[in-house]
Amino acid sequence: MTSTHTSFPADTDVAIVGGGLAGLTLAMQLRRERPDTRVTVIERNRHPVPEAAHKVGESTVEIAADYFANVLGLAGHIERDQLRKYGLRFFFHAGGHEDLSEAAELGASKLLTVPSYQLDRGIFENHLGERVRELGVDFVDGARVTGTELAGAGDAPHRVHLERDGESAVIEARWVVDAMSRASRIRRKFDLVEDNGHHCSAVWFRIDRRIDLGDWSGDPEWRDRCSDLPRWLSTNHLMGTGYWVWLIPLASGSTSVGIVFDNALHDFEALKSFDGAMAWLAEHQPRCQRAVVEAGGTLQDFRYLRHFSHGSRAVFSGQRWALTGEAGVFLDPFYSPGSDFIAISNTYLTDLIVRDLAGENIARRAKLYERTYLSFYESSLALYRGQYPLFGHFRAMSAKTVWDYAYYWGVLAFLFFARRTTDMAFIARHGPELERLRAINVEIQAMFRRWAETEPNHEAPGVLVDQSASPLLARLNRELTELDGESEQALGERLGRNADRLHALALQLGAIAPAEAREALRSAEFARAVDEDLLAGLPAALTRRPEAATGLSVSSG
Repeated sequence: MTSTHTSFPADTDVAIVGGGLAGLTLAMQLRRERPDTRVTVIERNRHPVPEAAHKVGESTVEIAADYFANVLGLAGHIERDQLRKYGLRFFFHAGGHEDLSEAAELGASKLLTVPSYQLDRGIFENHLGERVRELGVDFVDGARVTGTELAGAGDAPHRVHLERDGESAVIEARWVVDAMSRASRIRRKFDLVEDNGHHCSAVWFRIDRRIDLGDWSGDPEWRDRCSDLPRWLSTNHLMGTGYWVWLIPLASGSTSVGIVFDNALHDFEALKSFDGAMAWLAEHQPRCQRAVVEAGGTLQDFRYLRHFSHGSRAVFSGQRWALTGEAGVFLDPFYSPGSDFIAISNTYLTDLIVRDLAGENIARRAKLYERTYLSFYESSLALYRGQYPLFGHFRAMSAKTVWDYAYYWGVLAFLFFARRTTDMAFIARHGPELERLRAINVEIQAMFRRWAETEPNHEAPGVLVDQSASPLLARLNRELTELDGESEQALGERLGRNADRLHALALQLGAIAPAEAREALRSAEFARAVDEDLLAGLPAALTRRPEAATGLSVSSG
């Protein structure tokens, strides 16, 4: 028997099932874009949610930071209540050293132009919950969705069944958006989940203490060479063969520690308890394990996720339903792309919903957006699939990171910051160029894998691969701030220059790779002359040609 509840609207324009990061940000974006849109968000958890020990996904990079701060207008909250991030930072061979200054380091010595942040998800989602209510969204928390009836073709409304505090209701909605993460009802209903061939797992925990890896060395020169912010404000990565360990600070004062690994190289069963994770750290990253013990404090949570990466056969439907966030696709936590893909997905969805509510037939556009979104996902998947075995290799992985940053800032972030993600005419006009870059990306990822297989993993004690000293990376990052509002012609010219730089960068990286590895690189070519050394500013330990004598020690990583 169905009863009524004053907090249950009888009907709505958009029912968002799931009020986490993806669902709440979509609700905000819809109300900001079209203030009279009736939006209902249904969330299982009651608000306010716990701080710190809430959800993984604390690190943001440039697209997500721009989306949260500028598209959604949350800059004030982020600057005041979250942490400015000192970029991504990587340490190689750290597991073999008590003093972290003896490891090789990859990261910026000073802040780059575009900011990024560490987000305490509990603090952030509580703020989002308050903001959507202020914007007039019906936010029904502490509610359980018991069923969804999708209407199919035509204009009949979808129906969402829910329960809250023993009361039940049915909400009719023109649109249903599933933002329920891995519990997605629509994905299961239509059997949309797709194995993408990337088989990795993660375990993570939070403790209510700050872990400052700047204390892992007393070397004054090492401490001073990163001057803008302390290293603990980076998303710190301890790299090894088939794995990486994250250390992420949270505004609540807690620290998030995670281990992400290739299932073929590390035993999930041995890692899926706190004691097992600590024993694994003691073996692979003993200085990190000791830092956790010495920090003391309270263990706030321990969680694990097996086979976290997945694709989806569909995400946007012309029949007025969609998946967003992890309900659709998820790549990997490395490089923190999760919130980026929320930003991109929600931007497509907002455009589709606003057009539909204005009376436009969006069936064809939904297919175009879905195809483009999934092509972004597939292109990004090449950065991860089969790549974990090389993660501990200093030269191959450092070269890969230089390429991956340049590719991200020069293509995907370019389109988002230029506000061209939904401009299908612009993307089609530059389709052949984007496709050539996608092909080069696939080939160069194969080159990095082969590089790690054929070249001994030399240590480079104390070396810093300084991204902020690279004119190429600094320029690509800075130019993101110059794109919004540029003319069609100017943006096309910029994208062409980025493509030329990436072609040239691929060739220069190929020149420092072993001959057996560079054979994988077949598509790179100069589209136009590029008269700059794109590896300038990077250390000789990375940029030397493989034929040169090294005198460096060899480590298994």
